[in-house]
Amino acid sequence: MSESANTPTAPHHAPGASVRHTRAKGEPRFPDGPMADPAGSHFERRIRSFQPRRSRVTAGQADALQRLWADRGLDIDGHAVDLPALFGNDRPVVLEIGFGMGEATAQMAAADPGTNILAVDVHTPGQGNLLGLAERGGMTNIRVANGDAIILLREMLAPDSLAGLRVYFPDPWPKKRHHKRRLIQPEFLDLAATRLAPDAIVHCATDWEPYAEQMLEVLEAHPMFVNSRPEGGFAPRPAFRPLTRFEGQGLDKGHVVNDLLFRRVQPDDQP
Repeated sequence: MSESANTPTAPHHAPGASVRHTRAKGEPRFPDGPMADPAGSHFERRIRSFQPRRSRVTAGQADALQRLWADRGLDIDGHAVDLPALFGNDRPVVLEIGFGMGEATAQMAAADPGTNILAVDVHTPGQGNLLGLAERGGMTNIRVANGDAIILLREMLAPDSLAGLRVYFPDPWPKKRHHKRRLIQPEFLDLAATRLAPDAIVHCATDWEPYAEQMLEVLEAHPMFVNSRPEGGFAPRPAFRPLTRFEGQGLDKGHVVNDLLFRRVQPDDQP
């Protein structure tokens, strides 16, 4: 019997047929892309303010994750990050937490090339989509971070290293028993204040009015932040924040969108 008779042969596929790769247990979904759990169990457990979403990654998004992650991606693994080295320049950096599919982030980056945007999310399709948008638009001032923004702030960023913080349409966790999961809480602002430079702007937006009221209450009570509106209260949507498709759908349903813009101050600088 010949040697070839005992050698397993590859399954036969018709010419042009697509072959679906089945990942082995433990094999990364995107070998050159974002890690599945970058921080692992190395940091203290806490109440999570985000809910990971699993949805289909398109071929274009997967391609962007594979090709661009090494240069434009950051896994939130707890190791200190040098922001000038990450972006290749020393321009001011704004942190955006939760960017969805990234359309608004890309528009803001294109409109303000002198500002770097470090955009954090755990939604893999959105990560790939934003990387693709940045590449097609020639935007070099976007970096996409994968993982828990709290670990990024607490473990990886230097004090006073951020020029701004954007939190647009975070999960409102509408049920009362889940309110503790909302991101904008006193403890979160305590941490954020240590990473924001003086005069940095915290900009939040939500279409969930009870959450907007809580955001306003928490921000107004914090000694390190002051409302950028002298008369207080909510701010009109600034021109630099694009009207997103999600927001437009909410407005069509009669939702009220509230923006909040607060400036980071020293305690003795408060009016």
